[in-house]
Amino acid sequence: MQTHTATTPFGRRPMTLGLISSQVTAKKIDQGATVSKWRVFRDIREAKEVLGATDRALAILNALLTFHRDEELSGEGNLIVFPSNEQLIRRANGMSPATLRRHLANLVTSGLVIRRDSPNGKRFARKGQGGAIEQAYGFDLAPILARAAEFRELAEAVAAERKAFRVVKERLTICRRDVTKMIDAGINENVPGNWRAFQRRYEAIIARLPRTAPRQALEALADELEDLWADVHQTLETFVKSEDSNANESHSERHIQNSNPDFNPTGEIKSGLRKKNEASGSAEHADNVRSLPRRDLPLGMVLSACPDIVHYAEGGQIRTWRDLGAAADRARPSMGISPSAWQEAAEVMSPQHAAIVLAAILQRAEHIRSRGGYLRDLVERARQQKFSVWPMITALLNARMSELEKAAASGAAGGSPAGQGAEPRGDAGSLEISSALRDSMKKKGW
Repeated sequence: MQTHTATTPFGRRPMTLGLISSQVTAKKIDQGATVSKWRVFRDIREAKEVLGATDRALAILNALLTFHRDEELSGEGNLIVFPSNEQLIRRANGMSPATLRRHLANLVTSGLVIRRDSPNGKRFARKGQGGAIEQAYGFDLAPILARAAEFRELAEAVAAERKAFRVVKERLTICRRDVTKMIDAGINENVPGNWRAFQRRYEAIIARLPRTAPRQALEALADELEDLWADVHQTLETFVKSEDSNANESHSERHIQNSNPDFNPTGEIKSGLRKKNEASGSAEHADNVRSLPRRDLPLGMVLSACPDIVHYAEGGQIRTWRDLGAAADRARPSMGISPSAWQEAAEVMSPQHAAIVLAAILQRAEHIRSRGGYLRDLVERARQQKFSVWPMITALLNARMSELEKAAASGAAGGSPAGQGAEPRGDAGSLEISSALRDSMKKKGW
């Protein structure tokens, strides 16, 4: 006679559809199915939040598994364990009976175990001949074996979600750091851009960031921050590229150097060069282009040739090309050069070369009647690749060197301190060029 297996809980505990579902699942076990009970337990522990199991419930499940003597759960073996509450409390580190009952109910509700209650609610096993268990009442571990593959998939999904959450938090942290520091760099370096608008966009995004948020909300905020990062980075990158192209333009553009510099010490334009036929002089232009230096003019050389531009510098000092450009922009109105002429010169020559040209014009301003017209003429020649700033600056340096040599000679003849070894000074300050550059200029006839 086959013994009836109890399917309803003892006492006042009600029967639910969830319990029936767990029992149906437990019947879908293949006879040859086996699984390591501790590996499945690890998967259940990883997916406990998805399953709805509590930490204490898992401690009790761990204790229940210790009452199953085999290391593996098998479809051919007995999967019902029947420890008393006292034994469970001892192996669950001494939790109270009320806590034990509450979390045992959690294991049943989560579908991890099934109650197999006896008629009187006690847990025990009835053995037959030979000591084999014929009937057992307690907790059935069959759902763990039946749902082992499901628990593994849930554990992998939880691990993937945890990794995605960690990655989006890293994205968010890096974007916040990059955006704030790039905005500070743009403001501190005076880079043209709407930095206040960038700052307001950043503050609006961060204001919507809660203390605890799901991954989807963090990904949406991270996407907005990355869009802001792209806009800020593009603003800085565009400015840096424009600065680099302006600084290196003289390496790629074609210049021309004439044996008679087109800006002579008196500041007048050679009429012969203006009326020269381009077709007949093309070969000469190419030779002069190859003979020019392939590097930018040193800033110190420009200031030595054009010391008057320093009076227009903020603080009376020029340390960088940007300082020179700012000083040239301040000097432009007093020289009668229109904004349109100045803008055209910057576009055709590059801002750096336009500032050098304006400093040279200022240095010989008293010899030039129409400075604006002269600048436009040089711009037109630069557009036709017939102009270089090198001859202009070297001509001014030669003129200043000649003046200083004459001053030194007259001082030596008159017994002045200059004749006793003092450094001769011009009317606009000392000419600060190296001896190597001086020798090179003399050797090339500049």
